[in-house]
Amino acid sequence: MKAKSKNLDPCSLPGHLARRVQQLAVALFVQEVGDIGLTPVQYSALQTVCNHPGIDQKTLAATIGYDTSTIAGVIDRLEARGLLARQVSPADRRAKLLTPTEEGTRTLAAVVPRMLQAQERLLEPLAAAERKEFMRMMRVVIEANAELSTIPARD
Repeated sequence: MKAKSKNLDPCSLPGHLARRVQQLAVALFVQEVGDIGLTPVQYSALQTVCNHPGIDQKTLAATIGYDTSTIAGVIDRLEARGLLARQVSPADRRAKLLTPTEEGTRTLAAVVPRMLQAQERLLEPLAAAERKEFMRMMRVVIEANAELSTIPARD
């Protein structure tokens, strides 16, 4: 059977809508946090390192769904700003362990309320029950396709 591509509307496709929601999430993040100079990925990396001081770069990349080669640049930028410190692991000289600096902890404390405001604004058009259902449905789709993701499944 031949697919009907002539009348196919991209706006009716879940992948297109997921991309548009991602665009909105980034735009709202930038509106709320942009003056601090962190990108959403840098925020995720900094938050994860603050949650797990001493995490290695490879584990950080897997945790936030980033490839190991690209995460190095993210870490370079955070380290250059004095937000993270990178040390060679005593157990494996090839591994780099990450810890937040005092400035990194202060920056994260300033970012979190504004990032949460961006998240609130993203879901603002939905009623409270719709927000919970939207979040639940996104988790179902993500978990059902976990094998396609670089992010480890959560318990």
